[in-house]
This record gives sequence, C-alpha cells and structure tokens, in this order.
Amino acid sequence: MGEFHHIATLGAGVIGASWTALFLASGRSVAVYDPADDAEKSVRAYVERAWPTLEELGLTGRGNPDAVTFHRSAAGAVAGAQFVQESVPERLEIKHALYREIEPELAPGAVVASSASGLTLTEMQGGWSDPSRFVLGHPFNPPHLIPLVELVANGNTADGVLDRAERFYEAVGKVTIRVRREVPAHVANRLQAALWREAIDLVTSGVASVEDVDKAVWAGPGLRWAAMGPHMLFHLGAGAGGMQEFCNRYRDSFHRWWDDLGDSRLDGDVAAMLSKGVDEEADGRSVGQACAQRDALIVAMLKATNDLRNS
Repeated sequence: MGEFHHIATLGAGVIGASWTALFLASGRSVAVYDPADDAEKSVRAYVERAWPTLEELGLTGRGNPDAVTFHRSAAGAVAGAQFVQESVPERLEIKHALYREIEPELAPGAVVASSASGLTLTEMQGGWSDPSRFVLGHPFNPPHLIPLVELVANGNTADGVLDRAERFYEAVGKVTIRVRREVPAHVANRLQAALWREAIDLVTSGVASVEDVDKAVWAGPGLRWAAMGPHMLFHLGAGAGGMQEFCNRYRDSFHRWWDDLGDSRLDGDVAAMLSKGVDEEADGRSVGQACAQRDALIVAMLKATNDLRNS
C-alpha cells in the first residue's frame, strides 16, 4: 500500500464520490468532507453502486467499502491523512478558503492534489501560505473507471512531491501523464474540446445529425483511440515509413481539412439543437440508464485490454 494508507477526499460530488470508491477499493481508509446534508447518504450509495464494477475489474481484493468516515469540517477530514484529493467546486474563492482551512491541520509530509479541470495550479496556489506539497491531479470522469490522471507541478512544488503523487496514483490503478507547461484545461480536455467543437460544427452546418456524429466517433476513430493515441496510430498508418512518411503523404490533405474546420460557440440556439439531438439519440433512455450502459462498455473494454497492455 506504500506510504499513503489513509486518504482524505474533500468534496463529495460525482468526482469526489468516485475517487472515494476507488481509494476504498484499493484497501485504504478514507475520510470524506462535504458540507451538503446528504453527503454521507449519497457517497455510501455511490460506493455501493460502484463496488460491483470495481470487483469486476479486480480492484477490490484488499478493499473495504465501510472503511470510510464523514466529517463536517475539511480540517477534521484531513487530520492524519497522508494524501488529500480535493474536488470542491471550481471557483477560486471556494478553493482558496478550503486551502486556508486545511493547511494548518495537514500531517507532516502530506500531499494535496486538486482534481480541477479548468483552473491552473498557479491560480490555486494563491490560497496557500506554502504550496510546496500541493499539485494538480486531474482525473477523467468517472475516476474509478477511467484510468487517466494528469499531473501538474511548477517551480513552487517541492522536489519529490510530484513523484510521490504519481506513485500513489499508479498504486491505485491509474495511468498518469505529466503536463510540462500549464495551459487551460491541461491536455485531455483540450483534445476533447477540439473534437467537440468540430462535432458541433458538423451538426450546425447540416453535415450530419447529433446521433450520426456520435456514431462516427465510437464506431470509427474512437475504437482506434481506445487502443493507441493519434500519433502512434498515424505512425502505423503509413507502413514501414512511419510518421515521417505519413506527414509527407498526408500533409496537404490535413492542411486543407484544418483550414476548413469550424469555430462554433455554445449559444442558446446551438445548445437547444444539441439537446434535441441527444434526446433523439437517447431514444427514451434515462440519464441513469445511459450511464449504466457507458460504465458497462468501459468495463468490458478495460477487461479486454488490460492483459494485453500489461503483457
């Protein structure tokens, strides 16, 4: 279990509850803080729903879903924790107030990581007197299923802290990347945003329906992306010549396509069009039913590929 065996999760929304389920599954004890009156009920329900999936993935061998406590203050939750995963709302004033509350109560050597997707590490460091043990550890939703964690440190981070955070995430089954320069939305969300912008433009310009654009992703490049990233796939796409040959062969085509990409904005009309399209695609399924299907598909893909990746 390494050096981090007692964890605090601050914020018990979808992200915080998912983190809690994963940390419990790994055999660690978890202290949870959220000011909502129903936080304990909602987190316990989330863990109960997630547990069979975690069992199916083989992640609960040492886990105990009841090794969790709930606290009415963030300071109380972090007392004695070696690692703190913060997932409170992405408003700087909320995060800064939280950091000021917990900083005096942190155990010596404790590491704090934020799940923030839209804020930068530098912005959040403004809430600390000493930000040297604070890093960004951004997951992809839901964290107990999607392996990725994006790690960010900077010149104010103490030596070795990011290494320790990376070892911890890898110990609970995550796949980590290091973001070398701070940019809004880090890496994966920027890639996701670029794809979605063009997906929206294809709908609003009448090229394809919402459902057909989604099909084009999951039945086409999405399958390949689940195996390898775009650079490696294009490297393989030109045969023995590799990436250099691919660039030589398709440079003009990509330049033409890039020049023709859209620049849509999420105004009211666009949002209404997308909502109508998604409702048609859902075909009567509730959000809960669609989430269950999403999770089942992700689990099946992870189970099918884990052995190959680890071989």
